[in-house]
Amino acid sequence: MKLVAALFLLFFLNVSIHAEELSFAEWVEQLRVEARSLGISESTLAALDSLEAPLERVLELDSSQPEYVQTFTRYLGLRVTDRQVSRGQALLDEHAELLEQVRQRYGVQPQYLAAFWAIESNFGSTTGGFSVLQALATLAFDPRRAEFFRREMLIALQIIDDGHISADGMSGSWAGAMGQLQFMPSVFALHGVDGDGDGKIDIWNSLPDIFYSAANFLSKSGWKGDERWGREVVLPSNFDFALAGTNTRKPLQAWSELGIRQVSGAPIPIADMQASIVIPVGAEGPAFLVYDNFRVTRVYNPPIFYALTVGHLADRFTGGAAIQHMPENEQAMSIADIQELQERLNSLGFDSGDPDGRVGSKTRNAIRAYQQQKQLPMDGYASFALLEGLRN
Repeated sequence: MKLVAALFLLFFLNVSIHAEELSFAEWVEQLRVEARSLGISESTLAALDSLEAPLERVLELDSSQPEYVQTFTRYLGLRVTDRQVSRGQALLDEHAELLEQVRQRYGVQPQYLAAFWAIESNFGSTTGGFSVLQALATLAFDPRRAEFFRREMLIALQIIDDGHISADGMSGSWAGAMGQLQFMPSVFALHGVDGDGDGKIDIWNSLPDIFYSAANFLSKSGWKGDERWGREVVLPSNFDFALAGTNTRKPLQAWSELGIRQVSGAPIPIADMQASIVIPVGAEGPAFLVYDNFRVTRVYNPPIFYALTVGHLADRFTGGAAIQHMPENEQAMSIADIQELQERLNSLGFDSGDPDGRVGSKTRNAIRAYQQQKQLPMDGYASFALLEGLRN
């Protein structure tokens, strides 16, 4: 879409609109003028007439911080259940012919497409109840990320103008993610595919469009159809946890020589592949050897928990076992707990950055430095045990 290129050019030229200086009605009219200049029709622009004042619920969801940081156990447990696995297996059988056609064209294995479908929208049953235009207008009017959401708003109008979906039918999440794939408008514009050949890209209702579009996105992001996402492994007792994390990549042979084994105890299969070790719950939890497809999954959605859950759910769809070394009684850290941990690290000279209650790379590096000093496993994991140690 030519509009996408034009909007990205405006973004990189840092063209900013100071929405905070306008009323919402004035801002909408300004948007209408800009959209008209980009060639969007008057019939499509009529959808702007029904926009209401910024939705408070959208702003609340955008700015809210949960009281507790969700644990891996909780995150995985909500998304990988026996019922969800059975349903996914049934749907894989039901849509086997279509999914095989998609695999032949894009090289993305059916079980992974089903896993994305399950996690993004519960197989299409939960796509969000917000008007995408209203949600995007609310977020574009708010000054915090105005440029990003204004660009998405204009692309959404172009999608309507191109006849893919009506304004009323364009439903999605509070953040403007659309349809059963939860694509942002810009992702739709770059990767959407008319899988059923009807001249429209309908990621709300057409399974061919949904699967072809998801596979196209993954393929263009580097998906390898002859590889797994990764696997659970067992680390040797002398493992150097400073090697854990996606920043460290080694050939499979090198990891095998360090003593990494499958959960069965067998050696890991050797191929010409690079991999990293991921430990989502620290040294006391499960360990995963992750490959390039894990990294591609994070292009779709960046959180480590998300990528691990997609991969594991795909494995379960094809008869794989549950994760073998999940922690018992994993306890969630609150935002306040993590802030305290950061403050205590800072006070001891371990720079964790601004105490914001979020565990990023700077906090993990500070934790590792503290663990090294205390001769603890350097897993960089923020836990209650670590906080108690800092308190004492």
